[in-house]
Amino acid sequence: MFSYDPYAELATLRSFAPLALTSTDIAEGQPLPLAQWGSAGGGSDTSPQLSWSGAPDGTRSYAVSCFDPDAPTGAGYWHWAVYDLPADVTSFATGEAGRTPGITLRNEAGVPGYIGAGPPPGTGVHRYFFVVDALDVEHLDITSDATPSILGFQRHFHALARGILVATATAD
Repeated sequence: MFSYDPYAELATLRSFAPLALTSTDIAEGQPLPLAQWGSAGGGSDTSPQLSWSGAPDGTRSYAVSCFDPDAPTGAGYWHWAVYDLPADVTSFATGEAGRTPGITLRNEAGVPGYIGAGPPPGTGVHRYFFVVDALDVEHLDITSDATPSILGFQRHFHALARGILVATATAD
């Protein structure tokens, strides 16, 4: 695992109110269950259950993502990215990725939806940052063919609050 936390670094640029983020499928700092792994690693590419609460007044939408900063790419690996979720949506059921009321972007595999963990052997422990941002706009000014990085850029400037839940995986 690399020694930096990309979301801690972003928080040095501007502060975010806390948003409570919980899951019945994954736990902070714990290995991802097999269902949240990719099919190549024996999993089923099943997105985890997520719930969030504590959004501040002025929240008009949410963005949700899963990012692995420890992928051996130099730029990390986006597993999931959804935006323009209505403000009254505060949870996803297990496996709901791709069936949400928001706009789901293509992940690094090139398909919209969640792709499970698949750390290459010899690359150590990987962290999977599940992040929910409460946003001050109903719609972000990006297109459905944008990359998750563009979403990250836009949500940074519209986030009122952020919740982060980090799970791990290793092929070693």
